[in-house]
Amino acid sequence: QVQLVESGGGLVQAGGSLRLSCTASGRTFSNYAMGWFRQAPGKEREFVAGISRGGGTTSYQDSVKGRFTISRDNVKDTLYLQMNGLKPEDTAVYYCAAKALVAGISMTASAYGSWGQGTQVTVPS
Repeated sequence: QVQLVESGGGLVQAGGSLRLSCTASGRTFSNYAMGWFRQAPGKEREFVAGISRGGGTTSYQDSVKGRFTISRDNVKDTLYLQMNGLKPEDTAVYYCAAKALVAGISMTASAYGSWGQGTQVTVPS
């Protein structure tokens, strides 16, 4: 099992930027496709972005395309989410997740076997 710890959340004004990080330990990071999910109060946890094991393939929820960028550094065992042009609708707890050891990016939370503790991102209206 890979252990994940998110950091970088905070309060940012609309239009601002934030960079989330997720550091992995315990297992070989490069063996896992990774994803970012978010959950707002009263709403279901939703897929934000995903990235393949080597970082060559990415996928994004439509609402964040062109604003968010997912990346990874397999030497540093770290996953990133660069968030630009933040909107109030982006307010949520953001989680990083490691996918089960199966090839391909998944948008389904159940496909991910390890989760971080979450980091709060708040964008006031």
